[in-house]
Amino acid sequence: MIPAPATAEAVLHAVLVRRSYARLTDPAPTRAQLEVLVQAAATAPDHGRLRPWRLIPVTGHERNRLGDVLGEAAATPQQAHRAVSNVLRAPMLLSIVLTPEADHPRVPPWEQLAATAGMVTTLTLLLDSHDWASIWRTGPAVDAPQVRKHLGIRDEEKLLGWLYIGTRPQAETVRQRQPPDTSGKINWTYAPAES
Repeated sequence: MIPAPATAEAVLHAVLVRRSYARLTDPAPTRAQLEVLVQAAATAPDHGRLRPWRLIPVTGHERNRLGDVLGEAAATPQQAHRAVSNVLRAPMLLSIVLTPEADHPRVPPWEQLAATAGMVTTLTLLLDSHDWASIWRTGPAVDAPQVRKHLGIRDEEKLLGWLYIGTRPQAETVRQRQPPDTSGKINWTYAPAES
């Protein structure tokens, strides 16, 4: 499943064209396909190679059960109705769980969170490059006791939301977007002037 080496231009293009899709259809990756992509995503920068995360795929009828639990955790009836239907927007919901080593001597918790986010970002690019699509969704339900209990989230862990995964609808057209203006985001004060 490992493709031929990509050119630098192809990698840049892949990053620039990747999009989040609100509604996804079947198919989602198979178990074997997802495991290969996660193994590749795990090469994202990770100080100490802690892999301070775990993933819980929710598919099939289990999405309805999760939707019911999300509905119970909702603050209003409208939010409950939305929660129940939102879980059906993709054939797979990949629960993202931060599993930090709180007392690690060299890797503080913020670096472990950054490593987890880097892995998820890499996974979204890999999914897109294999003709799947995704969107990372969170919300207050990630802290709801009944949601944490349903997914088996331990006290020391943090649920970071769900990566909704599937196939982009055929009718969906990719909106072209201009790269963001990042000129004010790089401070060259401490770099020598170019000659």
